[in-house]
Amino acid sequence: MTDTTDPRHAHREEGFPAQQQDQPGLTDETRPDPDHGESTYRGHGRLQGRRALITGGDSGIGRAVAIAYAREGADVAIVHLPEEQKDADDTLALVRAEGRTALSLAGDVRDEDFATRVVTETRSALGGLDILVLNAAYQHDIDGFESLSTERMRRVFDTNLIGMLFTARAAFPHLEPGASMIVTASVQAYQPSPGLIDYAMTKAAQVAFVKALAEEAGPRGVRVNAVAPGPIWTPLIPATGWDAERLATFGEDTPLGRAGQPSELAGAYVYLASDDASYTSGAVLPVTGGKHL
Repeated sequence: MTDTTDPRHAHREEGFPAQQQDQPGLTDETRPDPDHGESTYRGHGRLQGRRALITGGDSGIGRAVAIAYAREGADVAIVHLPEEQKDADDTLALVRAEGRTALSLAGDVRDEDFATRVVTETRSALGGLDILVLNAAYQHDIDGFESLSTERMRRVFDTNLIGMLFTARAAFPHLEPGASMIVTASVQAYQPSPGLIDYAMTKAAQVAFVKALAEEAGPRGVRVNAVAPGPIWTPLIPATGWDAERLATFGEDTPLGRAGQPSELAGAYVYLASDDASYTSGAVLPVTGGKHL
């Protein structure tokens, strides 16, 4: 029998305990700890010498990508909110442990000046920019469409779309042939939940962004793709506002029957950033536990 892992049992199979956090959510307050690949990800030099900027890189999917990129040989800058500095410091320590340069950029991507400046600061500190991962996001549960608050709706759109556009627009002129832009979309773009209607709308718009920009970027030798995660256990989940029952069953509606862990997405981001994906652009790569896009 071959030495393979049964994906149904590769990570936690039961649901998650009741808990509540305020946005953006912190790793130390998330029970159980998400697996970012700290003790499992093994690099193979696929991104040796490259320079990456990851928005929302302090925890969850962003941390898993930062760890993987560092172990594949890349220097890494991460964007995070000031209140996430502890998470950011922990991520940066993991990057530096691989002998790579790590840069912390604290601020809010809804601020056009900041979201633009992170590109300049990354290029200055790392000597250039080869990989841009647009991962920062905000979501909240809505108890009926009529209860959708204007303030929260604007935060969703400004974080997930406007902030993404600010950073992508600033980076685009500086991306050279071989560079890669990767957006964290979502299964919600294709299977929207009523309770996440504004979030799902932004994720659908991100898919359109990827497809349109890939057409413009292709003749320059720059690739633009997205990863579409399914239910992944990150600090964003207990900060979404779901009740105990929703957390207890989180991810059980997937064909694999469980939620995913951030570490299970890292390989997708490495692939899309690497030369292995040299003919992949305008694509949306699902990591959904078997849910269809």
